[in-house]
Amino acid sequence: MKHHLWLLTCLCLLPFYVSADEHEITAAEEPEEPQAESVSTQHSIRIDGENIRYTATAGLAVIRNDDDEGIGLFGYTAYVRDGVEDKSQRPILFAYNGGPGSASIWLHMGVLGPKRIPVVDTEVTGPAPYGAIDNAYSILDVADLVMMDPIGTGYATPAGKGSGDDFWGVDPDIAVASQFIARYITENDRWQSPKFVLGESYGGIRTGGVAYTLLGDYGMALNGVILVSPFMDAAAARDRFAMDLPHALYLPTLAATAWYHDAIPNKPAELVAFVDEVEDFAVNEYAPALMQGALLGDAERAAVIRKMSRYTGLSEKYIDHANLRVGHFAFTQELLRDQDIVVGRVDSRFSGRSLNRLGENMAYDPFSTGVGPAFTAGFMHYLTNDLDFKKERDYVVSGGLWQNWDWLHTLPSGQQTLITNTAIDLATTMTLYPHMKVLIQQGYYDLATPHFVMEYVVNHMDLDDEQRERISIEMYESGHMMYVHPPSLQKYKLDLAKFISDNDGL
Repeated sequence: MKHHLWLLTCLCLLPFYVSADEHEITAAEEPEEPQAESVSTQHSIRIDGENIRYTATAGLAVIRNDDDEGIGLFGYTAYVRDGVEDKSQRPILFAYNGGPGSASIWLHMGVLGPKRIPVVDTEVTGPAPYGAIDNAYSILDVADLVMMDPIGTGYATPAGKGSGDDFWGVDPDIAVASQFIARYITENDRWQSPKFVLGESYGGIRTGGVAYTLLGDYGMALNGVILVSPFMDAAAARDRFAMDLPHALYLPTLAATAWYHDAIPNKPAELVAFVDEVEDFAVNEYAPALMQGALLGDAERAAVIRKMSRYTGLSEKYIDHANLRVGHFAFTQELLRDQDIVVGRVDSRFSGRSLNRLGENMAYDPFSTGVGPAFTAGFMHYLTNDLDFKKERDYVVSGGLWQNWDWLHTLPSGQQTLITNTAIDLATTMTLYPHMKVLIQQGYYDLATPHFVMEYVVNHMDLDDEQRERISIEMYESGHMMYVHPPSLQKYKLDLAKFISDNDGL
């Protein structure tokens, strides 16, 4: 098994390729038709005083092209409560992580599934053996659960006449995920069940498109969509491409990180009030200053630099040399540089020793190396032993699909764009089907997908006030994977369970 855990959120590259020289295929050979496979096992778990018996099914489903030819095997693990006679009375939740190129082990073993990998919050979790414990915060008391591994992650792979080009891009990925969900719903007689889709990180881009595709291509209306630390609008969420907007939207998370690490003078006592103050500055002073560029006066520039220094803990000289635009990768290296410490990107509460005291880019992420090995080892043991699902190939936890990803996206209007933004798809879906609700879950210490970016995205969705009220945002004093923080884990479960129960139509 090959992993690139230090690249967890960006996320990674395929572990290997097989060239034509290594595996010659003659024109006469016809690729074998891929076959679905699955293994089911019986289990039980006690959640909030209730004993829940369920069937777990780990498997690979066949993905087909328009000619009904099998082109890929899509990975999944389904948990279905036993003894439910009327399936229309039982909600079902489909969930996945992001990347693009990440398997779903993080949500699976961090918060949603019946087993959980305990890790040491903000520290490097100790060495093996790593155990999977019963997850008292699993959503199985409220809904059935299907964890999804897109093609190129987990054991999911192109097959038959399929190739990576059929899957590895914004629109192919959306189409394949939608096909899997629709087929699972049909094959398991769940059309009447209340239906929810949850995506984390790049899963936000996937989910915006999936909600629209399920409604438009399959006639399937979702009860609700859950976006966990979502990445949806590429123009607002990338602070490395000479665009001013992302710098303004990242600033509150830079400030929250400095606050957490006691890196600012006269540190305010309360995080939320401090972040609110920085958000006000970002909108009303910082963003207008950035827009002026060379027209910004010396006095105004100096005033902005002073406030930025006070909020972020960076020196005025550093901010001046950065031309007021400090990227978050550089920030993780600079904040505690005088202590030879770098802070995390996925969760900036984490920190570790610097590998390059002069570095401006991340050599590793202390969060990923802190929790990644425990998640990987614990999940692999659980998959092969508890679920009895084994394959004679590597399980890809994080593949670098993003490096060759096709970012071209066709909007509901038919316009094609490389500046991907599926919040437009989501807004269109909410207009077409006004009963669908949206829950957004974000952490204050997430430098991968900062919370203020998503607030901006929501405020710019083409919705009227009544429609916008169907979107709710919950915040957590943790990072991208807020569920590694015990208090946030508890709040996450309560928020998710309430959202599903409030919108299940039952």
